[in-house]
Amino acid sequence: MNQDKKKALAPQIKAVLAKYGVKGTIAVRHHSSLVVNLKEGVLDFIGQANADNKAAAEWRGQEPHVIKDNYQANPYFAHESGDEKISSFFSELVDAMNGKGSSIANHNNSDVQSDYFDVGWYLDINVGDWDKPYIFKK
Repeated sequence: MNQDKKKALAPQIKAVLAKYGVKGTIAVRHHSSLVVNLKEGVLDFIGQANADNKAAAEWRGQEPHVIKDNYQANPYFAHESGDEKISSFFSELVDAMNGKGSSIANHNNSDVQSDYFDVGWYLDINVGDWDKPYIFKK
C-alpha cells in the first residue's frame, strides 16, 4: 500500500462515508495497511458493538466486554452486525477499501492453515481513537 493507491481508492471510500453520514480519515500505515478512522456520524457503532458483544456473551454464558469510546472493527466480520444499516455500511466500506470494481483491486491468496499470508494490503477500520472517542450524532 502506498499514497498513490490510497489516493486512487479515496473517492470510493469517501462516497461510502458520505452515503451513510459518517466522517472519517484515510491513511496508510507501514506501507502495508490501508486505514480508515471513523470520527463521527449518525450510525451508533459503539452502541451496536456493545449490543452485539452482549448477545454473543449471553450465548456463551459469559460477561460481555463493554466498549466505551473506541474500538478496532474486524474487517472480516464487521458486516455481521445486528443492525442492518451498520452491516451494510461495513460491507460497502470493506469493498471500497479493497478496490472492488476499480482498476486496482486487492488480492488475498493467503493460506492460514500453513501460516502463509499473501495480500496486496491489509485493512484497518478504527471507530474512534484512544484519545478522541467516536462521536454519535443522533
